[in-house]
Amino acid sequence: MSTFDIKGKRVWVAGHRGMVGSAVVRRLAGSGAEVIVAGRADADLVRQDQVESWMAKSRPQAVVLAAARVGGIVANDTRPAEFIYENLMIEANVIHAAWKTGVDKLLFLGSTCIYPRLAPQPLNEDALLTGPLEPTNEWYAIAKIAGIKLCQAYRKQHGARFIAAMPTNLYGPHDNFDLKHSHVVGALMVKIHRAKQSGARSVEIWGTGTPKREFLHVDDCADACVFLLQNYDAADIVNIGVGTDMTIREFAETLAKVIGWSGEFVYDRAKPDGTPRKLVDTGRINGLGWRARIGLEDGLRDAYAWFLANAPEAKSAA
Repeated sequence: MSTFDIKGKRVWVAGHRGMVGSAVVRRLAGSGAEVIVAGRADADLVRQDQVESWMAKSRPQAVVLAAARVGGIVANDTRPAEFIYENLMIEANVIHAAWKTGVDKLLFLGSTCIYPRLAPQPLNEDALLTGPLEPTNEWYAIAKIAGIKLCQAYRKQHGARFIAAMPTNLYGPHDNFDLKHSHVVGALMVKIHRAKQSGARSVEIWGTGTPKREFLHVDDCADACVFLLQNYDAADIVNIGVGTDMTIREFAETLAKVIGWSGEFVYDRAKPDGTPRKLVDTGRINGLGWRARIGLEDGLRDAYAWFLANAPEAKSAA
């Protein structure tokens, strides 16, 4: 196992305001690394000239590329050009500039939506490019697959120590709670919270409630990112997950328990379910010595506490 000591290194967390990036910044606190960040005023990551100029001046020695245009089914399905263009540009600009400026190590964060819609479960890393993607988020997935291939290409041609990890469904502090653009955890948290506040006895959920999903707290994801940055150096991608899943119905019931709401869920079967199941095979990262530690109920309590204290949606009326 190849090691990379981050102590004393200048580590750029790209996307530091997002859910994953902010968690990586928290995780790096006290690690001995010097964390550096770039706001939009410093460098628009979609602009190649700005990225190259900023990196040439700042000279990071390691990069965690967590910056991305992200969203749920509605956002992906209604803004496909935005999702594929911005994600392609961000990853291409940062990865190329990292090689050009001599970055020692780079971790690119993808997503488990890269895998074929009907790939065998649990999703093994070798399933990449073996079948058609889920149509509702294929634009984002194709961009993320391109990012993986960029890392592999720069390793092959230039010997760059660029690696790629695929986190499963994430939740936690700094999640997106906009109902038009959020993922399932953020959207359901807002809906159930508002039902509790208003005394509503029912909450609508898109689809049938039968698709199965895996849920990873973002602090576990950040811990895995730092672990891989320090301990992994190969072209093969690595899944980050908990290794267990549940139906959307079971998840909604668990979240309702955490929030303290006891109403009924109504399923809008006219809306899309998305991928039927998405559980990742965590054998590769577990074999390296890393496992998730935060249980779902504990993680959701932490996420809900952050939501109540920080999210505008927690204060707005239903």
